Amino acid sequence: MRRRPAAATALVLAAAVLTGAAAVPAAPAPAAAPDPVRAAEYWLNGNGIAQAWGTTRGAGVRIAVIDTGIAKGPVEFSGAVVGGTDVSGTGTPDGRTPIGAVDANHGSWVASLAAGRGTGPATGMIGVAPDAELLSVSVSFGTSAKVPFAQQIAQAMRWAVDNGAKVINLSLTTNLPDWDTSWDDAFLYAFDHDVVVVVAAGNRGSGTTRVGAPATIPGVLTVAGVDAAGRASVEASTQGITLGVSAPSEKLLGVSADGTLVQWSGTSGAAPIVAGVAALVRAAHPELDANNVINRIIRTAKPPARPDPLLYGYGIVDAAAAVAATSTTVPLVTENPMGSLAEWIRLYRRANAVPNPTPSATAVDIPPLPEADARTPPSSPLLPSVDTLLYGSLPLGAVTLSAILVALGVTAAVRRIRSARATRAPGR
Repeated sequence: MRRRPAAATALVLAAAVLTGAAAVPAAPAPAAAPDPVRAAEYWLNGNGIAQAWGTTRGAGVRIAVIDTGIAKGPVEFSGAVVGGTDVSGTGTPDGRTPIGAVDANHGSWVASLAAGRGTGPATGMIGVAPDAELLSVSVSFGTSAKVPFAQQIAQAMRWAVDNGAKVINLSLTTNLPDWDTSWDDAFLYAFDHDVVVVVAAGNRGSGTTRVGAPATIPGVLTVAGVDAAGRASVEASTQGITLGVSAPSEKLLGVSADGTLVQWSGTSGAAPIVAGVAALVRAAHPELDANNVINRIIRTAKPPARPDPLLYGYGIVDAAAAVAATSTTVPLVTENPMGSLAEWIRLYRRANAVPNPTPSATAVDIPPLPEADARTPPSSPLLPSVDTLLYGSLPLGAVTLSAILVALGVTAAVRRIRSARATRAPGR
């Protein structure tokens, strides 16, 4: 996923027209052809979603889509959206007005994958958890937003939790591993209130070369992308050590704000597929907390042909296996398998440092130090002082005088020797 998903292209779906001649005897009506839209949703069967519907379709679970807003018009959202808000300062209070010149349809595409209702019992685009409820929280990715982006996300997380979300979907990335400190408390608020937070990993095709926040926050379920054959997507995904699970991210369908059906790619679409699976698990197993919902999703994931945690996380999501799992097949856990944000904060933010210990002994009175020596007034470095005379001039003078006396003695001795030699010379 990214702020701007891969450009969507209109998906043209043509219905076949049957004709017959009057002279031909009436024949039994042929079986209705499969709806082409449903047939294009290859992940429904390929990832065990249709099979999981035999147990649950997500009723009673509320999914918050923090994105550019879920449009009001499309019939696929009729009865699905039960609340919303805008945190950008540019949308409408109900969060249902799409925001952004480029990304306005993004929120509707994401929502249709998570919990679209279709256009009929067996027609139109249907989401992974078609009986789940949706909350629309509109945010703005552009510079025109009246509220800083980090503040928008922090506010959106709290609003979603306070309004009953049990699953939160964030199909967005900052392209940076670090996150604003305001997100610490916001995401902890979600975890402390038993919410599953699903985040897209990002797309290499959009310039994301590494997983960025919020996908790097400990405790979130980060989703990578694969193609229809289950191979790691080259363009519509990215890689990193924080990946939890993979889901389809290529040739996805999405319902635009005006009701148009489009084909698009990116982990922006892989994330709501997994968010829908989380809703199915929560509906089928209301006794599970968020940590165990995440644990079942990653532990029941299908292994790829060539396992690689940096590309697939624990594997490719399997909704049927996750819903059917029991505490015997997937033992219960007491901690989030994707990490602890509280522990991370303790280690790296120093937020919960242990206070200084209380002294156990009484204080000892220490006598004051003696008065300092009187300060010597400064003098010119060119004039002699007591120290320079005592340790410099006098010793130097004594050494010089001694050297002169020695030199005079040597000179006198030399003269006497020469004089004695001259007296002894022959012929004199």
